[in-house]
Amino acid sequence: MKSNSITISLILLALTASTVVAARPNFLVIYTDDVGYGDVSCYQGCNFKTPNIDRIATEGLRFTDAHCTAATCTPSRYTLLTGSYAFRNKRAKILRGSAALIIDPKMATLPKVLQQSGYATAVVGKWHLGLGEGNVNWNGEVKPGPREVGFGYHFLIPATGDRTPCVYLEQGRVVGLDPKDPIEVSYGKRIGSAQSGSEARDTLKMDWSHGHNSTIVNGISRIGWMTGGRKARWVDEDMADVITRKAVEFIGKNKEKPFFLFYSTHDIHVPRVPHRRFVGKSGTGPRGDAMVQTDWCVGELMKALEANGLADNTMVIFSSDNGPVLDDGYKDDANEKLGDHDPNGPLRAGKYSKFEGGTRVPFIIKWPGKVKPAGTSAALFGQVDLARTICMIAGAQIPDGAFVDSRDAGRSLVGKDPVGRPHLVHEAGGLALRQGKWKFIPAGGTRDRLGPWGTVKVPGGGNLYDLSQDLGERRSVAAQNADKLAEMKVLLQKIRESHDG
Repeated sequence: MKSNSITISLILLALTASTVVAARPNFLVIYTDDVGYGDVSCYQGCNFKTPNIDRIATEGLRFTDAHCTAATCTPSRYTLLTGSYAFRNKRAKILRGSAALIIDPKMATLPKVLQQSGYATAVVGKWHLGLGEGNVNWNGEVKPGPREVGFGYHFLIPATGDRTPCVYLEQGRVVGLDPKDPIEVSYGKRIGSAQSGSEARDTLKMDWSHGHNSTIVNGISRIGWMTGGRKARWVDEDMADVITRKAVEFIGKNKEKPFFLFYSTHDIHVPRVPHRRFVGKSGTGPRGDAMVQTDWCVGELMKALEANGLADNTMVIFSSDNGPVLDDGYKDDANEKLGDHDPNGPLRAGKYSKFEGGTRVPFIIKWPGKVKPAGTSAALFGQVDLARTICMIAGAQIPDGAFVDSRDAGRSLVGKDPVGRPHLVHEAGGLALRQGKWKFIPAGGTRDRLGPWGTVKVPGGGNLYDLSQDLGERRSVAAQNADKLAEMKVLLQKIRESHDG
């Protein structure tokens, strides 16, 4: 009898354990590129429709004061995956396509901690966090890379669409490479004998406005030099289809165990070359058409979750790596065809700027049974908190000393905390600080407008804005609130010097 009791107890224990494992949610983070607060139709400012993204908001929670960490992509991506502000790593800046990996493989990361807890992990799409140890040999296995920082599977755009190398990297190797046509990449001396974008400008299918005038790939000139790899070079018009197909395949192959999928789009970063299915659909030129394409990609991922019976147990997050930009190096009519569309909505400036438009981005979460549908949150939320928060939701063991700036923001994420973070750092060629309704921008200069840009000079004492009264940051109230200004200066310096994120 005693033996039977022990057997029954063990069975019940096993069943309980398997139920806990089965209940762990999947995580799908859809991380877009240069998508502004007004580039999604469920936010203010958009004059075309993004129905699939809007559906996430209808079925979930839309944040109105959520932020990436920096007004440029590499530092935001670094912070999201490491839970550490990028300014703590001097290499976490906009990178060349040949840059070394900037995440220390010994470092605890969001995917690594989840992987060690039994999650299948993948990154599909744009990377731009460096690869290898510098001077990468693109003709062999490229490492360290995503595998060494916790991603079991990767299919990458190594840097950005406007930078060489213009090839895909899957599990450490260039896809479709002909060994007889080896790849060489240079960000210093010119290599190869082919004409550059500056020399063959009249042959380009998309002209450049500044900087993007070196190697020509698919009729578009890029930043950096590249020779070889001709069969492996991507076709820009197919890029969204290619990476979405890889993401859908990962979902299907991993439906029997919990997974973390970091799906990182290239759209709507330059060069904006959407598939012909989407050309003309937005009425605002290639930039808007690329956003319509992004919405289609989101729809395909949602269909994949539903087809595999995973929709009810998957947390879906949609956001962006920085604010919007118009002319960012190519003549694609981004300004000329903008019309009534307002990429940054009610906010000031965008990419590269310390103003709110640089980091306040769309952020939407759908998690059936945990997040009430059709909700809105005004909580101050930072992507820096996703590392710790997701790992805690997953029940993963977070190592001591990991995620130094990341807080458990679980209550904010599901709409139960209407206030959110006590303070949040913004990075854009320097730091700015949010605290409640207040925004502090220290002395110096910062970008204004969306390209072509202007530069605003912030006076010696710094500017202070009351966003509850002046969301567009038009009137500094530093003189009327000297004590608050001084308090925020001290706090920002403290954060710089410590790990009090």
